This record gives sequence, C-alpha cells and structure tokens, in this order.
Amino acid sequence: MSARSERDRLARELEGARKRIADLETALLRRGRDTLTAVLRIEAFREQLVDELLRTRRRGLQGALVVLQVDRLSDIHRDHGFGMGDAALGALVDALRAGTRGEDVIGRTGDDRFALLLRECGETATSACVARLLGDLQALEVGAIRGISVSAGVALFGPEDDDPVMLFQTAGRALANAQAAGGGRAVIASGDGHDLGVTAELHRRDAVEALAIALLERDRYTGEHSESVVDMAVAVAQGLGLSPAQVEDIRAGALLHDIGKVGIPDAILNKAGPLTPDERAVMAEHPVIGERILRGIGGFAPVADIVRHEHESYDGSGYPDGLVGDAIPIGSRIILACDAYHAMTSDRPYRARMSHADAFREIRRCAGRQFDPEVTAALVSRFYHERSGRALLRAV
Repeated sequence: MSARSERDRLARELEGARKRIADLETALLRRGRDTLTAVLRIEAFREQLVDELLRTRRRGLQGALVVLQVDRLSDIHRDHGFGMGDAALGALVDALRAGTRGEDVIGRTGDDRFALLLRECGETATSACVARLLGDLQALEVGAIRGISVSAGVALFGPEDDDPVMLFQTAGRALANAQAAGGGRAVIASGDGHDLGVTAELHRRDAVEALAIALLERDRYTGEHSESVVDMAVAVAQGLGLSPAQVEDIRAGALLHDIGKVGIPDAILNKAGPLTPDERAVMAEHPVIGERILRGIGGFAPVADIVRHEHESYDGSGYPDGLVGDAIPIGSRIILACDAYHAMTSDRPYRARMSHADAFREIRRCAGRQFDPEVTAALVSRFYHERSGRALLRAV
C-alpha cells in the first residue's frame, strides 16, 4: 500500500470515529445525559426529583437531595490541563456510582456541580453515605492528581415536602456553608436556616492553631521554625500572583509543614548530631505522617497535599513520590525554598548559621534541581525588596 493510500485510509477511519462520537453525544443529549460523564443533565434530574417527591408523599417515605461541588476545579484545570480535569470528573462520577445504590440517581448540574437523589434514605443513612463518598473522593488518584476535594450540601425531605426548587435552594445553602467552613466536608440543612452557625475562618483558624501548638510543644525549634517560614511563603505566593485561596492554603501548609514530626521518636527528632542512614529514613516519613493527620480534617485536603510534597525536588530527586517540576504542588515548591533558606540562616547545635548572602547563593545554585526557578526568583526578589524598604526607612 502506498503512503498516499495509507493516509487516505487513516483519514477515513478518523472521520468515521468522529461521526461515531458525534452520534453518541447526540444520543446522550436526547436521553437527557451529560456528554462527558453520561449522568443525567439538570433537566432530566429535576424530573426524577419531582417524581420521587410524589412517590414519597404517597407512601410516607424519606429521601435526600445532595448537591456536590468540586473544590477549586479551576485550579485543577490550570495546574494539570483540561484533559486531566475531565478525567478527574469521570473518576468522580465512577466513585459516586460505586458508592451509591442502583436506585439512587446521579446528575450533573453545572461544570463543577453534581447532584444525588438518595431514595428512601433517612438522616443517619444519608450522613454515613455522604461521609463515605467524600472520603472515597479524597483518596482518588487520577494521574498527578491525588485526591479530589468536594463540598456537599444535603436537604432531607419527607411526605410533607413537594417543592423541588425549595429543596435545591436548601441544599445549596448547606453547600455554601460547607464551602465557607473550608470545603471538603458536608453540611446537612437543619430546615430553619441556621445550620452551621460559625464562619470558615473560625473553623480553619481553630484547627490550624491547635495543630501549631501541638507541634510547638513537641519540638520548640521545629514549631518556631515553621512560624518563621510562614511570612516568607505567603510573600512569595503573593509575588507569584496566586489566588487568595491558594495563599491561605500555603499559609497553613507553611505553618504545619513539619506537623508529621509529632510521629518521629524523640531520640531521632532531638538528636544533636547528624542522623544515621536508618534515622534519616525514619525522619523522611514525616511528610506522609503529616498528610495523614491533615487529610483527616475537613477542608484540609489541599493543605495535606502541600505537606506531603514539601520535600519533593524540582528535578524529581526528592521524596516521598519523586514528583518532577509542575507536578509538585506550587505550595510545596514555595515552602521547600523558604524552609531551606530559613534552615540555612538559623543556628543549630551541630552547625553555625550561614550568612544571608551565602544562603541565597546556595539556593540560586540549586535552582532547577532542588528548587523551582520561578519560586527562587520570587524569594530572592522578596528579600531584596524588603532590604531596600528597610534602607529607605532608615534614610528617612
């Protein structure tokens, strides 16, 4: 077969594949299904909800409407690409199918929103189901994406409920409260409009402060060191133009990046001299321990990822997963550089501190290998900008 004939054959096959995909998408749309995930679109889902409310009233049953939203899907698209974002949504729907019953209904109600209709399901069973689903989603791995953080709002209904619009509004209010509390959690609407009466900042601040105190009590140097890294990490994150939500995650990650050291034996953690290879292997477990601690707290999935990967090197030589370049969360890359700078310029029992100039020379030398070059540039720029500001104040 000539090269031209082969090209013609491949072109015909490609055109045929495109037609089959278009036909499938048309068929899904006619059936009221989302073309990406094949679950019901919003219109078809609402019809199912109306029918279920009628059945619930006739038979005196209970049920639940659950509205789910992927936390920061736009960040997934930016960091991993739209193709990987679509793959994550597909994996999310597979997890929802696996974690619900055949009679339950799944719908897609927006780019990053889904809905569940749980039939004949009371409050206890609904709470258990939703908690299990959110846990399953946080454990998902899709390519370089480790865990999908999802917020959920739940509206329970019974024989007296007959307004699907009101149910969506109630579930939406509960979802907003779950997101306000940091995301990665579920809120069940109370029906009186007062579910979750505390703000996000209080929930998050209380958790962060409690963990920071625990770290400080465990090892004073580690705790104080983490506090010193925070301002640098936040300044670098802002200098890189990251979103306020990302900056807050990085602030928490910087403060808690060594929280896993609470699980390291005292003999290793407080050793005055250099560690042996076996002791270094034990110490290297602390990012994974830290991730486990933080992943158990609602809304802390992004911070848990930052903490797990804060010892990954830009060239892939770090640990625990050997990630490379942009596959490492940006917060982890920022904290690694700020952590190294602060460690080098601090006195330790087994070595004297470096000068600031020598520390920056070392960080620049390792840019592209251990450190992200853009993060390195932002850190150096922040330092010299701060020094220039102090010099100007002295001159005034």
